[in-house]
Amino acid sequence: QVHLVESGGGLVQAGDSLRLSCAASGRTFSSYGIGWFRQAAGKEREFVGSINWSGDSPYYADSVKGRFTVTRDNAKNTVFLQINSLKPEDTAVYYCAATTVAAGPLEAVYGSWGQGTQVTVSS
Repeated sequence: QVHLVESGGGLVQAGDSLRLSCAASGRTFSSYGIGWFRQAAGKEREFVGSINWSGDSPYYADSVKGRFTVTRDNAKNTVFLQINSLKPEDTAVYYCAATTVAAGPLEAVYGSWGQGTQVTVSS
């Protein structure tokens, strides 16, 4: 199992950019697919993007395509979520999660979750 810690959230203005980080412990981090999810207050958690173990073929929810980019640096045991042109509706707690199978939008495949980092976008 891998331990995940998100960071990089904060209070920003609409139109700003943020880069969230998901740092992992464990020597086998490079074998995990990583997904990013978010949960706004009063709403269900939703998938935003994922990346497989090699960093190829990132996958995004239609709602964030073009603004969100997922990358990873296996040498640093870290996955990043770059968010551009932030909107108030992006306000949420952002979580990363790890899976030993193909990463994608299905929450059930993820066995390890971080504690989340809050992103708040003011208009």
